[in-house]
Amino acid sequence: MLAWLSRSSDAAATAAGASLWAPFIKPPDDSRIMMRWWWFGPAVANQELEREIRAMKEAGIGGFEIQPVYPREMDDPARGIRNLAYLSDGFLDALRFVNQKTQEMGMRLDLTLSSGWPYGGSLVPITQAAGMLRVVAVPIPGTDNSVAAPSLEAGESLIAAWAMPGDHLRFPKSSAQQLDDLSGVRVMVPDRRQFRAVLFFISSRTGMQVKRPAVGAEGFVIDHYDAAAIGAYLRSTGDRLMQAFSGKPPYAVFSDSLEVYGSNWTPDLLAEFHRRRGYDLKPHLLALVGDAGETTLAIRCDWGRTLTELANDHYLAPLREWADRNGTRLRCQAYGEPPVTLSSNRLVDLPEGESPDWRGFSPARWASSACHLYGKPVASAETWTWIHSPAFRATPLDLKAEADCDFLQGINQIVGHGWPYSPPEAGEPGWRFYAAGALNDHNPWWPVMADLALYLQRMCFLLRQGKPANDVALYLSNSDAWAQFTANSNPSVNGVLAMLLGKNILGHILDAGFNFDFIDDEAIDLVGIPYAALVLPGVERIPLAACQKVREYALHGGVVIAARVIPQLAPGLLEGRRDSPKVRALSRELFEGQNARGLLVQNEAALGAALTSKLTPDVELNAEAPEIGFIHRKLDEGHLYFLANTGNKAHDVEATFRVKQLSPERWDPFTATKSAVRWKCTDDGRTAVTLHFEPYESAVLMFSSSPSASAPAPARARRRSVPASVDLSRGWKVTFTGTGKSIQMDRLRPWTELAGLRFFSGQGVYEKAVSVPESMLNSGAKVYLNFGKGVPIEPHHRQNGTQAWIESPVREAAVVYVNGQRAGSVWRPPYELEITEWLHTGANAFRVVVGNLAINSMAGRSQPDYRLLNLRYGKRFDPQDMENLQPVPSGLLGVVTLIAR
Repeated sequence: MLAWLSRSSDAAATAAGASLWAPFIKPPDDSRIMMRWWWFGPAVANQELEREIRAMKEAGIGGFEIQPVYPREMDDPARGIRNLAYLSDGFLDALRFVNQKTQEMGMRLDLTLSSGWPYGGSLVPITQAAGMLRVVAVPIPGTDNSVAAPSLEAGESLIAAWAMPGDHLRFPKSSAQQLDDLSGVRVMVPDRRQFRAVLFFISSRTGMQVKRPAVGAEGFVIDHYDAAAIGAYLRSTGDRLMQAFSGKPPYAVFSDSLEVYGSNWTPDLLAEFHRRRGYDLKPHLLALVGDAGETTLAIRCDWGRTLTELANDHYLAPLREWADRNGTRLRCQAYGEPPVTLSSNRLVDLPEGESPDWRGFSPARWASSACHLYGKPVASAETWTWIHSPAFRATPLDLKAEADCDFLQGINQIVGHGWPYSPPEAGEPGWRFYAAGALNDHNPWWPVMADLALYLQRMCFLLRQGKPANDVALYLSNSDAWAQFTANSNPSVNGVLAMLLGKNILGHILDAGFNFDFIDDEAIDLVGIPYAALVLPGVERIPLAACQKVREYALHGGVVIAARVIPQLAPGLLEGRRDSPKVRALSRELFEGQNARGLLVQNEAALGAALTSKLTPDVELNAEAPEIGFIHRKLDEGHLYFLANTGNKAHDVEATFRVKQLSPERWDPFTATKSAVRWKCTDDGRTAVTLHFEPYESAVLMFSSSPSASAPAPARARRRSVPASVDLSRGWKVTFTGTGKSIQMDRLRPWTELAGLRFFSGQGVYEKAVSVPESMLNSGAKVYLNFGKGVPIEPHHRQNGTQAWIESPVREAAVVYVNGQRAGSVWRPPYELEITEWLHTGANAFRVVVGNLAINSMAGRSQPDYRLLNLRYGKRFDPQDMENLQPVPSGLLGVVTLIAR
């Protein structure tokens, strides 16, 4: 067995808390979450910019990424609203001011090198705009032997044409005839009787415009395959932006989603293709639009690979070099279109993903896998995009639930999506982005944001420690993805791979007790296969070099499992002809016969059993709970596990960890406290831990040789007698801030049922004197203020984003003060707070400040009319799900109890 596959006992490990406990309590600032800061217009003013930076810092947010986007309002001198043109002197002055304040406050500033996305704008000429292959079919008139050549627009050129026997694209290749003379306004067709149409291939432009641009940033998206286009863009836009930073560059520059839809061509692609693939693509262009025979998929594979190489060489590499020259880093969402691959992230300083789908094919895991493979310690995720729409509907629990799903995928830097800049002139709750996230201090629940942010900061810190410990590498066949590209489809490697993998195979790995990373050919070539097992999911094509390394890996003890089929082909036309027989021979050697080192699982539902027959699960749950995921970090001095219940029901499980001869303890990222857990050694020496998970609850388990956790927990002692609980559900005085309204609430009920408060958004202050008996404090028990149980609700399909499917007894967050001291906040299950240290015998003053959602006030008024704005600037956004706003219940809704436990 390879050395890196061994699972040592780590019996000599020192206490895990020795080096991590102190920074866990007070984690470093660089692990704080960030926010995407939308500047609308941008209509920004220094006073409000500084106020919002300070508000972020006070809430525990460590920095922001500036993203100028579309205007929300027209210039209005009477209200002091003025949209600064993108790249104007005024806009650069705003950047300069913010950079100065950020430096003074010790925060991080990232800058998007564009307005909106993808890169482009008003300075991009049509000759450097995103390219595409345009295919035009022209019928041949009944009596003519020629057709008119297509009219060409600026930025276009005619590449080739074929006379076609019919108007469909399933044809014997020999029946189509390439036409040589394309110089005239009409193109001659030989032997009119054989052909029905002429198919023209044109090097064209997509015409795609920058999405959500600021004023002055409108224009074409650049050609991401053209080195001259990215060079010109960096000179005109990047260098101009850097003038605002005068020797103090941003921490990182950012390239947002690669959503260059339909871009599959560039003017010099034929020359680049010939240089890289060794043959001329022009005679084979028909393969890109239809079935051109047995070589069709091989040619498409070569075409897709060439597009990927051009995107790497002509976009990502120059962008990284520019960032280096300017003393900053490149943070990039390297997935989507153009068809970059997992290993394209090696060209990026800070890979970033998105999507909380931890059991599916997610760009977040795509980014973290690249970080694990290429030794990049920080993997970030655009988090909370589209969360619980419409705008201002998201709760703190929604935010935690989604962030936990990112952590389960190996993410350790949260970039919140996002913070809308909103001046006082915008009123309440202010401006918001068209997508759901509106996560600023205009939310009435904002006083608990610092508690949530500290939890996220602690988790980001912990998940950067040690090394990733995922067992399984899931092989991504970029070649199979490229082979599916056609001229009329969007060229996305990760998009096609998600389809090829299907919806179930990832769940089979996770349910078997293993976590996984993605891996591809380039990573295998550069770093090998540093995992205990490699899974080939329905792979048809694999380069010979990668196949040979897989064989060597298996010969040295690595577990290799193929699902559905075994590889049969080498990718591409020339490479395929040369290497496919060798690939087939290696596959047969690996997976067939009595001496086969690999294992073929034709029914992928049996993949989990196949893995457990070869490897001991990292974490085995009894009872099974697919909603509970885990991520494992191997420390020099022990093991760290993060587990999260991603569902809306509680679970009691026994989790058996592969760790041996080390003792577990539970670290609480909210309270920064340690606690013992009940555990035992299994017959084979593993560690079984009894765990309870509330809905959406997470847990950190630290395994070490710490004396404080050196022995299994003793059998549970007989329960001591504790004082009876005290019902506090009646007799609260409730004051509604900003309204002058104060009522005596004999029984707890929603604010929406109170006269004049149906559309109230803000804070309700609950006050009550509570007599605490001496017996409760002298019993040795801990005393909790409990607000009741959450009620699970049936999940339903959401088009986008995350929602915690539970009705909370606290709507939506409460800050608890006991005798004038802040005791903590309540906004997540189990909806209780330990308050022992703040209590004394006799009368105690309780004050509970509850914040609801801003959506209630929005539901009570007409929504903005953007008619004139759209006439002035064009329609640049559609507000999401704002057509049927309804107020939601608010306040304390459960049974409030003082409990000794």
